[in-house]
This record gives sequence, C-alpha cells and structure tokens, in this order.
Amino acid sequence: MKKILLPTDFSENAWNAIAYALELFKNENCTFYILHTYTPLFYRLDYMMGGPEFSAIPDVGVDISVAGLEKTLDDIKSRYPNKKHQYKTVSAFNTLTDEINSLCESHKINLIVMGTQGATGAKEILLGTNTVYVIRKAKVPVLAVPENYSFKPIKKILFAVDYWTRYKEEELKFLNEMIDLNAAKLVVMHANEEHALTEVQKKNKTYLMDYFKTVDPVFEEMKDHYMPNAVHDYIAENGIDLLTMMNRKHSFLERLLVKQNIDTIGYHVKIPFLVMKDTAKISK
Repeated sequence: MKKILLPTDFSENAWNAIAYALELFKNENCTFYILHTYTPLFYRLDYMMGGPEFSAIPDVGVDISVAGLEKTLDDIKSRYPNKKHQYKTVSAFNTLTDEINSLCESHKINLIVMGTQGATGAKEILLGTNTVYVIRKAKVPVLAVPENYSFKPIKKILFAVDYWTRYKEEELKFLNEMIDLNAAKLVVMHANEEHALTEVQKKNKTYLMDYFKTVDPVFEEMKDHYMPNAVHDYIAENGIDLLTMMNRKHSFLERLLVKQNIDTIGYHVKIPFLVMKDTAKISK
C-alpha cells in the first residue's frame, strides 16, 4: 500500500493538488496523510518548551488547523469516495519542511504531493515557494502540481537528465512505478550544452538505456539547447503530461552564484513535476 503525504494550507491551490493525487491513484490502495503545519505569531516561552500542549493560553492556530483538516477530509470523502483509500490527518506545530521530513521517516512515506503557484521577478530569487523548499529538503519523491492544473491521464513522461551521475536504482524506482501505473511512454531528454558527451556521460546514458529497456524509452539529444529552456520547449512541442528530474545536493557556494535548474523549472513548469532525490556522486 502506498503512503502519500498531502501538505495543505487550505488554499484552492493545495486542494487542487490533493484532488490530482486522488485521481492519479484512484485505482491504487493508498493511505493519504493530510498535513497542516502552524506556528504562533509570537513564540512564547511555553511554546518553546514543547508546543501548544504545554501552554496554558489557548492558541487559535490549533483550532483553525484542526477545523481545516476536518473540512478537507469531509470534502475528500464526499467528492472522491474510494474504498481503496484511507486517510489520516496531522496537525503539527512545526515548520513545514521539518514536519514533512519527520513524517516521511516515521511513516515510511512514498511520495509527497503539493501545489505550486510560482513567483516572478525579484520575489522568485529572494523568497521562493514552499514547494521548492520542500523539494530541496525532501528525502522522498515530490510531485508538484501547478495551480489550476486539471487532472488528465499521464501518457508521456519527460525525464530530463544531464548524465553526470549514475543514478541509484532505488532512487529511480518511483519513476518506474509511475510508468507502469499509467502505461506511459518515457522520453529521456538531454540538453546538449557541451556539444559532445564525455566518456562518463556516455557510460551513464548506456546505464539508463539498460535500466529502462523494458519500457522501450525514447532518448533525445537537444543540441545547442540550454537548461531549463530546453525542458520548457520540449514540453510545449511534444504534449508531455509529467516532467521528471533528479535533484542533487548543491553546495552553499553554488546556491549563491547560480540558480539551480530544479528551482527555475519548479517556478515555471505548467505540468506536474516529479522530483526524485539523487545521492549518487557526480563524475566528470
């Protein structure tokens, strides 16, 4: 049985992501964990000692969180009744990313599904979005659903790669599951900024060809294209239903000097975006 985490702030955007997840896995046995996190406007001493249960002063945030979760659960059961699905609600005094990582570890979560609204201009660089922060920190796959995106069957999946690492099989596993679940066609795309693959890249490409051979993938080389433009262009021209990428940990210096492709795409992609952790060592 799949265990899927659905963070929510009770917005329409969050509800849209929940609805997408319920449709996507409607034929699968799943337990959905519906999470809302909150913090008080001012950190009181009693909160610092352990949260609202240690406080003698009522906090309206607790009531809002619990009531919101109850309404969300009622809406799910009334709009998407499904005997294959079970639900658990979690109201937590914590930061979103910390609570997500804690739940993923304690409950063996398989996937996080979130909505993403994106940002533009200076806000994009300075603030980011909750979804991008979760993608950076999460140890399990994250599926980001764009605002107002309506569910449709996944027929074509684009896997954007750079061939610099030999991806671990256990970290590719969820992509294989998505392909099988949807009987989808896989396209592995490389934006060829270097004009020629190195020997390391060639070996890693061969590895992926062998790993995915049972699903008969298409391998594309986008010559003289740069990330992330190549991804957006390919999606627009080829009717892609799901974008997938691996997320490597970047150094603090790199975060200061360059904006990561994952971040840029996370803000602007207009289709669901699946990001999986890449802990393999880079080789050049």
